[in-house]
Amino acid sequence: MTYDVIQVGTGGQGEQWCKKFLPPNVEDGLVNPVAAVDVDEAALDNAREGLGLSPDECYTDVEAAFSEHDADFCTVVVPPAFHEDVVDAAIEHDLHVLSEKPIADTLEASVRIARKVEAAGLKMGVTMSHRFDRDKTTLRRELRSGDHGPIDYLVCRFTCNCRTYGSWGAFRHDIEDTLMVEGAVHHLDILADLAGADCETLYAQTWLPEWGEYEGDAQGLVQLSFENGVRGTYEGAKTNAVGLNGWGHEYVRAECRDSTLVLDGRELRKHAYDPDAEARFGKDPGAGEPIPLDEQDKWANTWLIEQFVEWLDGGEPMATNVRDNLQSMALIAAAMESSETGEAVDVQELLAEAEATVEG
Repeated sequence: MTYDVIQVGTGGQGEQWCKKFLPPNVEDGLVNPVAAVDVDEAALDNAREGLGLSPDECYTDVEAAFSEHDADFCTVVVPPAFHEDVVDAAIEHDLHVLSEKPIADTLEASVRIARKVEAAGLKMGVTMSHRFDRDKTTLRRELRSGDHGPIDYLVCRFTCNCRTYGSWGAFRHDIEDTLMVEGAVHHLDILADLAGADCETLYAQTWLPEWGEYEGDAQGLVQLSFENGVRGTYEGAKTNAVGLNGWGHEYVRAECRDSTLVLDGRELRKHAYDPDAEARFGKDPGAGEPIPLDEQDKWANTWLIEQFVEWLDGGEPMATNVRDNLQSMALIAAAMESSETGEAVDVQELLAEAEATVEG
């Protein structure tokens, strides 16, 4: 079945949706764009160019677009603070929702959104694109294979030289806790996915160096303990002198009983444990054995759109459905609270408190 979609947000990341993520799914007959919305009239050129929409099918008002088109679902590709408004309008018009991360700008707003979508009997997915990128998917498959033994701990590094205003998209420089909300929302989610369990406790320190042109914290160090005993550590930085592992090229290391797996700059290598080898104190471990990355036609958001359509067709809920994705929101909320209080946070207790607050 082909599903009619209204694209909400066509500038910035929305341009990628119009020109890169949606078109392959249009070609496959999975989706049919019927309208697009952006408050910036000029940004609607991306919808006209990428999706072939006419000027009459492009709007600067969400309500007008939803009222004039009988679509099946909408996308949400606007800043997080505006997600709930778009979702509310979608619910009013009986539209399923596929949203960019995060669900919203706060954990409480995210819980409200999940509750409202569920109460309306609608489906909502969140595009955690990094988790479903080619390199991370390959690493996840390797860890799930059992070939490397149980996981001991995980490490993720994301460091960039985006200290000057606008170098990471202007709006990201203007929000509080931008590293957590716009960056670590992917990376902590990846660590939890690779660990294969929800996070139990989290301790974080976030800050902003004097040379970073941001309104909020853009650097962070996070320690995580998962419910299955796996541990994780995260280094995130947007204001470094040089970017060692920037957007999409993160360093992830999985320390397992039988192997050390290293993903660095989109290349995955295995260092197998050799019980007969001499201890190599201070010695170069060598390049390791390369592991070919998985092959398929679609990755990241393009693949997630297909997964969402399969869910609409009656398949199993996509892994990043809004209810399950509350775990991702709880991770960044816990990191922000931990940094503020200086104490470790019980992540599941924090999520339960947010659920109770919204219910009350």
